[in-house]
Amino acid sequence: MIKKIDHVGIAVKNLDEAIKVWEGLGLKVEEIEEVPDQEVRTAIIHVGESRIELLEPTAEDSPIAKFIAKRGEGIHHIALGVEDIEGHLEKLKEEGYRLIDEKPRIGAGGARIAFVHPKAVTGVLLELCEREE
Repeated sequence: MIKKIDHVGIAVKNLDEAIKVWEGLGLKVEEIEEVPDQEVRTAIIHVGESRIELLEPTAEDSPIAKFIAKRGEGIHHIALGVEDIEGHLEKLKEEGYRLIDEKPRIGAGGARIAFVHPKAVTGVLLELCEREE
């Protein structure tokens, strides 16, 4: 079951500068975390039941760095909060969706995540996200 929009991921060149911009809008960064296996540093902003994740690359050849080099800063992905991420991945695979991750991995905040290729979802990089609540 899809529960909600979990978060919107926004690629930024400089996390500290981006935090100033978003906090200037009246929002508050509640946590900062480095996710080494994804080569990213994240700042989490809670907005109601959803979140904004600011994503700063920690390596020049990371996926976020490549995204910024090609497209500039901006929306990188949309994440849907789901129950039973394995079941969702299996169903999407059966229906012919192109998956980046066929099995969940650990993302920011300890969430179990998996990505669906943007070519399968009208040009949008889609993340499935299962959190313990």
